[in-house]
Amino acid sequence: METLQRTANRGSISTGYDIENSLKLEEDNSENITTTNQVAGDRKTWTFSAWIKRTDLTYDYATIFGAEFTIIKFLGDDRLGLELYNGTYYSLITTQKFRDTSAWYHIVAVCDTTQATASERSRLYVNGERVTVFDTSNSPPLNSEFAIGQAGSAGSGAWLRLGQFFAGSDYFSGYMAEVHYLNGTAAQASDFGEYDSDSGIWIPKEYTGGGYGTQGFYYKFDNAASLGEDSSGEGHDANSINNITSADQMVDSPTNNGCTLNILASLEGSNDITEGALVSTGKAGGGGNFNGTYGTIGIDPFNSTVDWYWEIETSIGTSGSDTDIGIGWIKESRITSGSTAYNNVYADGISRYSSQTANAAGDIWGVLLETGATPVMKLYRNDGLIYTATHGSGGVSFDTLMFPYITVKGTSVDARLNFLNPASSFSIASGNADPNGYGNFEFDPKGGYAICTKNLAEYG
Repeated sequence: METLQRTANRGSISTGYDIENSLKLEEDNSENITTTNQVAGDRKTWTFSAWIKRTDLTYDYATIFGAEFTIIKFLGDDRLGLELYNGTYYSLITTQKFRDTSAWYHIVAVCDTTQATASERSRLYVNGERVTVFDTSNSPPLNSEFAIGQAGSAGSGAWLRLGQFFAGSDYFSGYMAEVHYLNGTAAQASDFGEYDSDSGIWIPKEYTGGGYGTQGFYYKFDNAASLGEDSSGEGHDANSINNITSADQMVDSPTNNGCTLNILASLEGSNDITEGALVSTGKAGGGGNFNGTYGTIGIDPFNSTVDWYWEIETSIGTSGSDTDIGIGWIKESRITSGSTAYNNVYADGISRYSSQTANAAGDIWGVLLETGATPVMKLYRNDGLIYTATHGSGGVSFDTLMFPYITVKGTSVDARLNFLNPASSFSIASGNADPNGYGNFEFDPKGGYAICTKNLAEYG
């Protein structure tokens, strides 16, 4: 069963509290943040709160946070687990599965073994709701102590790890934002978020409670030069930022959710989707096989009041035979009907690069969707217009919901996307924002808006 869709936060709800940044983590790159606890803390009571958006599913020990074997993680079947260990495991493993890669989840884990009631000694909250149904649920004994909170020197298992299991593997793939670790404090989910009064959707709010203790921290990820900087006021900056660069600072956040590639929607083959679901790498190669993937946010081209823009950079030149890339928009009706072969979606506003002009490594393509009664897709290569697809002309037709779409053929071809902020490997030499100030594009978006939920909420 997929979990809590009613309250999943897709970033489109107006809120007085904005989260500006997130950190993108990639399992394949072994990216993580670690902090050495030279000073002992409270080993009985702590709270962890973070907003996350997943970009890879169905692999075991997708670790969010922990020390030694005490961890918060996703299991191989996408259930969420809180495991406390001190020679014996005391676990909360959810029945629900968390597979929505288009939404931000707010996860709060609380340990407080000083509680007289056993069921209050470990707690999990998702999107403001306390989880009460578990496949595994066993409470620790009164006043038990665990690895989180203990002192530890460099290289010891007592390091606090964000995005990595302590054994040196089992990393997290996705985005994290607004990360709080309170040592010595048992907080509530309502200290970090609230329900929107109109929609009932769980949204962030500013945490004002303090109680970080001798080890706690607050990561805002707002300083690209120091992404492990502690904003709690306690000065507990991370000791080690591993395989993370300033390019991993993102503006995709719980209050402005950016479009990414839908990792559950490899329509014509099996793609590798990496770098925060912003890179698609072809796997079939040759034989006319295209691997198609669409975005997580759709646009109504007839009723939206603004135009929309996104970019793609290619890793190598394409020949149209063994290596090729197509770019454009796909109809919702194609997706729901399963009619997604490359030739079928051509009339939706897809242009194969090599059929328009030669494509070289590093070329940047811009896609502009002009909306209105007669929508038009315009394709630009290095800012020069090379292709136009008009609704009702030449067999082209659009649905009332269109999704950004990429096809990739060839194992050596990377398609690097930029809907709101670029993939880490996307080379941005100059920065251009949309009319609302959102996005970081290589070229002027020509009046088009970045595909993100703040724009979607305002303009439809």
